[in-house]
Amino acid sequence: MSNRREFLKDLASATAGLFFVSCGLERIAYGAQLPPASGKRREVSIKGRRVLTVDVHAHCYSLDVWTLIQDRKESGLMRNILDRQGPDFYLDNGDIQDRIKQMDALGMDVQALSPAPELHYWAERDLVERIVQLENENIAVVCSKHPDRFVGIGGLALQFPDLAVAQLENGVKKLGMRGFVMGGSVNGDELSDAKFHPVWAKAEELGTMLFIHPRGFPEGEKRLRGNGYLTNVIGNPLETTVALSHLIFDGTLDRFPNLKICGYHGGGFLPSYIGRSDHCADNNRADCKPVKKRPSEYLKQLYFDSIVFNGEGLRHLVAAAGASQVLLGTDYPTPMATPRPIDHVLDAPGLTDAERIAILGGNAAKLMKLPA
Repeated sequence: MSNRREFLKDLASATAGLFFVSCGLERIAYGAQLPPASGKRREVSIKGRRVLTVDVHAHCYSLDVWTLIQDRKESGLMRNILDRQGPDFYLDNGDIQDRIKQMDALGMDVQALSPAPELHYWAERDLVERIVQLENENIAVVCSKHPDRFVGIGGLALQFPDLAVAQLENGVKKLGMRGFVMGGSVNGDELSDAKFHPVWAKAEELGTMLFIHPRGFPEGEKRLRGNGYLTNVIGNPLETTVALSHLIFDGTLDRFPNLKICGYHGGGFLPSYIGRSDHCADNNRADCKPVKKRPSEYLKQLYFDSIVFNGEGLRHLVAAAGASQVLLGTDYPTPMATPRPIDHVLDAPGLTDAERIAILGGNAAKLMKLPA
């Protein structure tokens, strides 16, 4: 462990403290799925018009944070990454150029960097305040060095809502963050809990994006054991589905109608099965009281990334929510990522050119105030 600590210390001093991680926490294999890196940047065009492409779902992790938590028993998730990946896992300044080359091969103009989905909701106040400070400041440094290729999505200490409010303010006004990532629940509390209302109010006031990234569905862990990686394949989208459903049915989206929330992984199962929620609300059951709108209408108030893996899934997502609500995502650099994210949009059936342009980057540029 001492050798590893020395390695981390030396690497952190050379890197702005960042390395890039997989959402699924397996060995990085995304590069093997990429088109060959010819050294030439793929420029995406539709009918001769150059199209901006923006990936709103890509991960990184701060080495500085690891030095804070490596001796804590709760750091098992990140320890698992370090133990399984080894030194080849880390990113130095040269590797940032390698990542840009991979973006070029994909045809990705801009990548929004967000912290790894280990969001440290277990940490006490002083520790998590320092964690988020380091995460957000280190992301801001990378973005400042490559402003044409990266923008920042910060972390928040949601287990302390008043602290999260301050982090929103600082992140937007001082660090230039274009959004913030959060889990689908916080230590067992739903995001619709009244304790989080000040956070949503501040995010609404600032006009900043909030991205819900699941961390599995621990309540179903026993049922999801065994073959098929069900903790991720089913558990992750299920967590997002439950979170978004509570935001609808508990009235959060009515209370904060201008809140900009994006559900990663296509919003989980919600857009695909929203008709069942409509049916429940329409029948005015005692345990399914109606809210101000039909549940399906709230899809026009939410945003979803494009990670649904097949063309028919993307066509259906657009049909349910509208092309204006869909943002390009990759889940870079996890093996669970979409291997051809640009072509996934270009080849999806039934979309107009204007809808493809919006999904590829137009919507994200508008929401996160990027140059078009």
